[in-house]
Amino acid sequence: MVHRIAFWSCFGLAVRFWQVGIEMRPFFNKSSLWAYPAYAMGGASFGYWLQGIEDKQSAMLGERKAFLLEKRKRRAEREEALQ
Repeated sequence: MVHRIAFWSCFGLAVRFWQVGIEMRPFFNKSSLWAYPAYAMGGASFGYWLQGIEDKQSAMLGERKAFLLEKRKRRAEREEALQ
């Protein structure tokens, strides 16, 4: 989980550096230093949200897999009883 949040935080910082580079402004202007943590927090919040989505999907897939395996087991038992 931490690696995903750290990656997206760094991505947010990279976006800020790219934006300032495109505008051809100094990277560390005293009046706009507040934007770097804001971009990092925006990226971190996206990474946290993405991690939550992945956790929910993994849990749902695990439940579905367990259900299907149980269903196959019951079907095999039924077919074995018929033979």
